[in-house]
Amino acid sequence: MTTTTFQMLVGGQSVPAVSGATYTSLNPATGEAWSTLPDGDAADVDHAVRVADAAFRSDEWRRLTASARGKLLRCLGDLVADHAVELAELETRDNGKLIRETRGQLAYLPEFFHYAAGLADKLEGSTLPIDKTDMFAFTVHEPLGVVAAIVPWNSPLYLTAIKLAPALAAGNTIVIKPSEHASTSILRFAELVALAGFPDGVVNVVTGFGAGAGAALTRHPLVRRVAFTGGPATARHVVRATAENFAKLSLELGGKSANIVFDDADLEGAVNGAVAGIYAASGQSCVAGSRLLVQDGIYDRFVAALRERIARITIGDPLDPASDMGPMATEQQLGVVETMVARAREQGVTVLAGGKRPEGHAGWFYEPTLLECESADLDIVQNEVFGPVAAIMRFSDEDDALRLANGTEYALAAGVWTRDLARGHRMARDVHAGIVWVNTYRAVSAMAPIGGYGASGYGREGGIHSVLDYTELKTVWVNLSDKPMGDPFVMR
Repeated sequence: MTTTTFQMLVGGQSVPAVSGATYTSLNPATGEAWSTLPDGDAADVDHAVRVADAAFRSDEWRRLTASARGKLLRCLGDLVADHAVELAELETRDNGKLIRETRGQLAYLPEFFHYAAGLADKLEGSTLPIDKTDMFAFTVHEPLGVVAAIVPWNSPLYLTAIKLAPALAAGNTIVIKPSEHASTSILRFAELVALAGFPDGVVNVVTGFGAGAGAALTRHPLVRRVAFTGGPATARHVVRATAENFAKLSLELGGKSANIVFDDADLEGAVNGAVAGIYAASGQSCVAGSRLLVQDGIYDRFVAALRERIARITIGDPLDPASDMGPMATEQQLGVVETMVARAREQGVTVLAGGKRPEGHAGWFYEPTLLECESADLDIVQNEVFGPVAAIMRFSDEDDALRLANGTEYALAAGVWTRDLARGHRMARDVHAGIVWVNTYRAVSAMAPIGGYGASGYGREGGIHSVLDYTELKTVWVNLSDKPMGDPFVMR
């Protein structure tokens, strides 16, 4: 089969790997090779980081006003909008996400660049009301330097945008390392950065595998900030690597999010929320609502309605707008899902729907699966699957729901379904999660922070705080007195 060849982007130039090595990316819907990419390693990373560092120190970028950076970001957002159809198709071919979803994400993605553009010249410092009459003190926000962005395969452009946009707004430069399974949309996006007018070297993309390019990037001595999205196991390596250079770090990791349905919930809305929470993107979302907690009084009706809704899900080619669910992004991840469901069966769970590969599909597809669980201690209830598998359990009252919801090491997201507004607020307050949706699920906005606690990571992406997190805070003291400084051994 003919494959399309892509190159890395470093210093505004399309370049192969220094070694000349390449690898192929497979289409999850067919299992066939469709693109060839450079297999970058430590030498490529070193070159990209040094180029980014030189760009950061250059007058062309460093002396650019904050308002001018904002204009570049707005232009980039407009270009993403202009090329949204192309970018969505590239992403769907690479990771198997439904074209309906990638087109939807790309339609909204420009807002992240527009929002960051508006913040670029709003990073104001403060004058400090210090208790010394002969001194004036103030603070300023300064960019950090080279940022490393490590991006996974499930939503490459979205997860790039929420790192890159605030980093550039603050005046940093960046090196992006996409997943080896889904790099093409980011490489095409990087070409739009040059069209928007950003100086060469401000944005760079190095492709390759985690053990080579990824590890070298996170431990590079010139990297001052690492933004990582991925799994806890890899995150531990990233933490150790950044500790060597004291680079700032944010981690957006996994989840085992509870979708909590109370007796008084709107049944149709809650069922749709459950489907959106776990079967959209084939469950390959950090915020997937993979634990369905349903109150006793509505449990049987909810299960019946959900099973009927699952039966109507159309599995098919992700490029077909009529498909409701596409394949897993990688064959390895499909194997993980199969192994975890098999283990759940051994532990006595009841399979209410799905639980196997669908017939008649050549790619890495898995049926939308619903598992009835009697114990919160089961592996399938405690551990992230990252696939279209929901574990459903009963609860009796609010306290029981909270006990179950807060009963994992993850704390990324949660959903609450109830007509009782006071209850919704109580649950939002008491559920241990960085994001809580009430009577909705998977809603996003450029203005809303994203992130979790515990094994779900730390730091936030999105909102004004994300821009500030790509800066250093400097304090400046000015002596207003015309007298000599005085005794040098006395703190002032």
